[in-house]
Amino acid sequence: MSKRVVLIGVSAVLVVALAVGLYLFQPWRLVTDRTADEALLVPVSTSETAPATTGSATTGSAATTKPAAPAGPVAVASGPFRSLEHATTGSASLVRRPDGTHAVQFEALDTSDGPDLYVYLSEKPSDSPESAFGTGFVDLGKLKANQGNQVYEVPAGTDLTTVRSVVIWCKRFSAGFAVAPLEQG
Repeated sequence: MSKRVVLIGVSAVLVVALAVGLYLFQPWRLVTDRTADEALLVPVSTSETAPATTGSATTGSAATTKPAAPAGPVAVASGPFRSLEHATTGSASLVRRPDGTHAVQFEALDTSDGPDLYVYLSEKPSDSPESAFGTGFVDLGKLKANQGNQVYEVPAGTDLTTVRSVVIWCKRFSAGFAVAPLEQG
């Protein structure tokens, strides 16, 4: 009878270990995708600053034209994602709205799904080593999806002069999935 008790005990420990492992690692996320299709504030293809147009010249005096303030949102910084722990493509932009608020948008994001993914604004340049991104950040919330277009609000009062990049970070394993530069010029 003691062999049976030992076998039941070992089986119970293995079942608990398996349950904990499944919870922590969520291996099914390696083969699943979640897609977001939010409206982008500024299409990346038009987010670059367009050259200012000048007014027509007048006879006898030099006419100067001050460009009008943009009527809509403007990308103030953008760049492509660089893969860290997981292959990632797409781009990110820091967008200023006419009311002065800011958001970060991801266009055509494609990365692995993960168990505990967050979006961070980082004070570290995008070419920093992965381990640097675990500190000195502003949390924008959970990653909405591992594929597609998505927009994240930047909290009011965030000092954007210190922002150098945006990071997709797995809190559970302290691992970076990807980083994109957001340095303002």
